[in-house]
Amino acid sequence: MSENFNRLVEIMDRLRSENGCPWDRKQTRESLKPFLIEEAYEVLETIDEKDAKKLKEELGDLLYQILFHARISKENGEFDIEDVLSASIEKMVRRHPHVFGDVKADSAEEVLKQWEAIKKSEKGEERRSILEGVPSHLPALLRAHQLQARAARVGFDWEHADQVFSKVKEEMMEFEEVFKAKDHKRMEDELGDLLFALVNIGRFIEVNPEDALRKSISKFISRFRYIEEELAKQGREWGDVSLGDMEILWKEAKVLEKQK
Repeated sequence: MSENFNRLVEIMDRLRSENGCPWDRKQTRESLKPFLIEEAYEVLETIDEKDAKKLKEELGDLLYQILFHARISKENGEFDIEDVLSASIEKMVRRHPHVFGDVKADSAEEVLKQWEAIKKSEKGEERRSILEGVPSHLPALLRAHQLQARAARVGFDWEHADQVFSKVKEEMMEFEEVFKAKDHKRMEDELGDLLFALVNIGRFIEVNPEDALRKSISKFISRFRYIEEELAKQGREWGDVSLGDMEILWKEAKVLEKQK
């Protein structure tokens, strides 16, 4: 391993030692879970922002979380970071026989099918479905995308994007029907079906729906903050502003976005 990597492992070891940091020593796998998720999402945010300097920092924070869990496992007599690296190396070589072996795979699609076949053979009887292994704690849009992609790899998929658009229209009509009927339970069901169909469109056009929605949320926040800032400059309160006034400021924010 590199000198810097070894140094970071040494820092972690010291922080967890008897004379180390009280906070670090107190942490458990369970207590670290929210930090692991938070660091992963901060990496995604910096990727969206295209900020390479910040991405370097956030990747370091995420790596630190991995070292933290490996250190706890070492203390439990289970494995250490060297074991993690060895297992990852073995897995990547094993699942890329078209690179490290004699198997042929000429397209990304063939590679994915091969990957799933190898993965299933590794798990043996542990996994009875190709859909198993997609974490249940994933955000719903991302989980739907992953499940659809898994099913598509074995041929359970639409043949053309037009078919997916037709499905979206069908689901939208069904949602409108239950909305008019004021059937709240069925509204929830049909809205879920509509969202699931929209995720499928994203998959067909190779747009991750989770990324797309996260970026739209960021745009909404940016534009709404512009409205707040402009109103503050004008010394106006929300109660003094009409929806039309807010719409004007919203459009101004959109114009400024395009000029950046």
